[in-house]
Amino acid sequence: MFSVGQMALISIFSHLFFIYMTWRLVMALNIDYIFKKGRAGEARVFLLFLTIVIGAGVSRFFLEVLQWSGDLTYLF
Repeated sequence: MFSVGQMALISIFSHLFFIYMTWRLVMALNIDYIFKKGRAGEARVFLLFLTIVIGAGVSRFFLEVLQWSGDLTYLF
């Protein structure tokens, strides 16, 4: 379906897109009360890591569905 280079490019853009979308959603939430006062830097790093984990997981899901739908041609 896709060449290796095309799939790599799609994967990079997919991961970056979903990480960006997750970051926007996390920033829209009001979760400041969870973190102690004076720990804003640590809270930002935690939210960044959380965003990367969630965004990459969602991206991986969509990339696998894309690959599986392409593999359906081998069913028949």
